Amino acid sequence: MAAQRGQCSCGAVTFTAENVESEFGACHCRMCQRWSGGIFLATSAHGLKIDGEEHISRYQSSSWAERGFCSKCGSHLFYRALKSGQYEMCLGTFDDQSEFRMATEIFVDRKPDSYEFAGDHERLTEAETLARYKDYTE
Repeated sequence: MAAQRGQCSCGAVTFTAENVESEFGACHCRMCQRWSGGIFLATSAHGLKIDGEEHISRYQSSSWAERGFCSKCGSHLFYRALKSGQYEMCLGTFDDQSEFRMATEIFVDRKPDSYEFAGDHERLTEAETLARYKDYTE
């Protein structure tokens, strides 16, 4: 996908990503449920340039990752793997979301029974997720 722009709710943090994956994932782990208030929707972004970095608060949520949010408005911005430095940007922060499509759900066995996503996409349990991403979590 071409370069994408985005921002937090108040505009104190803006960003441009040179290469953004068109596919996004949904995480249903308990940590993401608590952090996002439900489902965490995100996509990989490369070549990230952030303006307003001084307004980003970072929280190391595990031994392998941190989460970033705007310290002014509280908007959730990203999940970042510490080992690789890879950013998973919150889908709602992008100005244009028209080209994104869901590709994966992870931690599906941790998802509340009260909802389901429709469509044909990959669905991984907690064990399958941890096995796939073990290079990020060790």
